[in-house]
Amino acid sequence: MTTSNQSLVSQFIILGFPNLGGAEVLFFTLLSIIYIFTLSGNVLVISLICSHRHLHVPLYLFVVILSFLEIWYTGVTVPKMLMNLLNQKMISYVGCLLQIYFFHSLGITETYLLTAMAYDRYMAICNPLRYPSIMNSKVYTTLALVSWMAGFFHALIHTVLTAKLPFCGPNLVNHFFCDVKPVLKLACTDTTLNLFFLIRITGTLAITSFVLTFLSYICIGKVLLRIKTATGRKNALSTCSAHLTVVFLLYGTAIFTYVRTSTKHALDQDRVIAVLFTVVTPALNPIIYTLRNKDMRKAFMKIIILKSKSQMLKGDSSF
Repeated sequence: MTTSNQSLVSQFIILGFPNLGGAEVLFFTLLSIIYIFTLSGNVLVISLICSHRHLHVPLYLFVVILSFLEIWYTGVTVPKMLMNLLNQKMISYVGCLLQIYFFHSLGITETYLLTAMAYDRYMAICNPLRYPSIMNSKVYTTLALVSWMAGFFHALIHTVLTAKLPFCGPNLVNHFFCDVKPVLKLACTDTTLNLFFLIRITGTLAITSFVLTFLSYICIGKVLLRIKTATGRKNALSTCSAHLTVVFLLYGTAIFTYVRTSTKHALDQDRVIAVLFTVVTPALNPIIYTLRNKDMRKAFMKIIILKSKSQMLKGDSSF
């Protein structure tokens, strides 16, 4: 078959989860509940931090950006997944490319933001006296901007390379959203170069970020071992536990998905694993950063108490 740079496919069909066996309504309901919880939970985290000035420090400002990313990250994939369950499986060619771009852009930005947060914890625990002067607003802003730029350029490379491929049919995407691997399977030309860049670039970025994060926590671990009291170690570790939990959830699934070669069996596994980092992890983040964080718990309880007092005053005034 002769191919050209002009794609003949104007729409793709997202297969979604073809083997649900009539459980579409149940899955739709469950997914909707999780999505609403994710949105409301991350909005709550942003509101808590923005409304309490004592939380306006780099660690929690990074959490604000992370929650903002999670809102948009789930918005890229979950609504389309819900529409797919309602048997609305079509997505335009341009819409598919945009989904690839925003999914990878937001994902890599989040990955490098977690690395920046690991560096912040390293400075706070290993250099507590110099921490305020080192992690100033300029450094915080620079780290956040570098994270965004990494996501922007990484996603741009994959999107442009995918857009240059000819798609002559079939147009069935074996996934519940447009991701690079399943879309490359539909190209009517050799995609070795695309897969090479996907594995090398995405794998290198993810693994490099993970190694930098891991090295930060090795240094933190050495400092913790020098703390003689169990209370002191617990207090120092409490500021890291939430971040570590998110790191292992995100990096584990991302590296497993994008570093392996692409086969039909691997694509089926990717679809299952993708549910973890597109649905489950974003829903867990608000819980991790509120229930497992002492400062966030205090801020949350303060709001609950104030609202309770306000309701009591309204009740008294009504008599």
